[in-house]
Formats: sequence, C-alpha cells, structure tokens
Amino acid sequence: MAKAENKGFTSDFRQFFARGLATLLPTVLTIVVLVKCFEFVQTNISIHITRGVSWVTVKYTNYPTLTPEELDSYQKENKLAQDWFNDPKLVQKSRHDKMTQDWSNGPKSLVGFAIAIVLVYVLGRLLASFIGRRLWNSFEVTVARVPLFKQIYPYVKQVTEFLFGENKIEFNRVVGVEYPRKGLWSIGLVTGESFKKINETANDELLSIFIPSSPTPVTGYVITVSKNDVIDLPITIEEALRFTISGGVIVPDHQVNRPNKIELIPGPVVTDHQDEKQSN
Repeated sequence: MAKAENKGFTSDFRQFFARGLATLLPTVLTIVVLVKCFEFVQTNISIHITRGVSWVTVKYTNYPTLTPEELDSYQKENKLAQDWFNDPKLVQKSRHDKMTQDWSNGPKSLVGFAIAIVLVYVLGRLLASFIGRRLWNSFEVTVARVPLFKQIYPYVKQVTEFLFGENKIEFNRVVGVEYPRKGLWSIGLVTGESFKKINETANDELLSIFIPSSPTPVTGYVITVSKNDVIDLPITIEEALRFTISGGVIVPDHQVNRPNKIELIPGPVVTDHQDEKQSN
C-alpha cells in the first residue's frame, strides 16, 4: 500500500511540476530576452551616447559643478598637483568624468537608452525617404564588395528583414494536403498562386502551400499542388500554428474527434454460493 502511495505521489509531482514549468517558462524566457536586449543596448550603445551628451553638456554649460570635497577627491584619485584646478582642461575633464559616472548608474542611465531609441526612429524615418534609400543602397553595394563582410552581411540582412521588415509573409487560409505521399495528411498554409509557367505546363490551377515543421513552424517546406487536391480546414492561422508547435497535442475544441462512448453491458451477478459450487 505504501508503494502505491509513493508511486502516486511521484507521478503527481512530475505531472504538476511539468505543468508549472510549462506555464512559467514562456514568461521567464520572455523577461530574460528583454533584459538581455536592454543590457546589450546599454553596454554597446547607451554608454557612448551618454558620454557624448556629457561632453556637450560640460563644454557648453556649467553643469555639473564640483564641490571642494569632490575636487579634493578627484585630485587624490588621479594624483594631480595641488593647483591642478587652475587648468581649465583638467577641470572640464573632471566634470565630464563625474557626469558620465553619475549618468551610467541609476535612473539617469535610462537617458542614453531613450536617446538611442529616438535616434533609431529618426534613422528609420531618414532611410524611408528617397535620398535615404539611395544612400543606404550605395552603402550596401560598397559593403557587398568588402571581403568577409560580403559573406556575412547578406544573410544577417535576410534574418533582420524577416523579423522586422514590413513585407511579411501573409497566409490566406489553412488547408489539409496529402504530403509527403498519398495517405499522409499535413497541415498547410496557403501563401498564394503558383508560378505561371508551372500552371501552364500542368494545365491546372495550382497553389503554393507552406508546410510548417514541428516544433519550430518558422521552418518547413513549400510545395505546389492542385487546388482540387487540398481541403479547406475551418481553423485559424493561430490554431494551426499551435497545433504544429505542440506536435499535434493542441487541437481546436471544435475539431476534436470525440469517439462514441462505449456502453458497458452488465454481466451476470455471481454470488458467494455460486463461487463455492464452481470451486467444488
């Protein structure tokens, strides 16, 4: 009896632990990705913007001012002469160092991050203009001729355009198609009409269908089939992707194939007296 209880507890623990992990992981991983992106921008972009803002502020304003204690501390840390504050360049450098240090930590460090976002937005607006596109195209042509860059840049550009580009792949509807052979059905997403030459050669109306792979639907296969060889499925794109990602586990409620309930036929009731007769 104790073994059965232990087995039941172990099974329940694994089941609910896996359920809790599946519930928490998407949120936790999303937070981790956002934090890592923020740290990347802060470390590689924001800090340089902060230094530039600090340099301009110190050069053209009186901010920040240094107290006598801060001047004395700066003099000792940098091992400067006692009359170093008579040199305007050294005083300006000390103010610049203080402002950069203050703005690199705490809430003020978000200023550089905010400026980076604004600069990226402004850059996007400039590149959207006619002159901006011409200049950027010239830059890309130049980069494509540079050794090493021309082997890496085109593929990185394809990935970024797929993630952030405006020309997204639009799926028309969800269909079922016998692929990769007759008798095996796959879930496909219609992307549009096929090539004109293929239609003319096949003398048929064909469709281009993307077959997503499981569990990563961003990869898959593109096939061309006749319109008569596909069936429309009454599900949304999101439901089809959830079905693919889950490996066929998550099926839309209105498409669950519920078998008929099995009716149990009661058998004859056997009494203890009959058991004794059978044993004799």
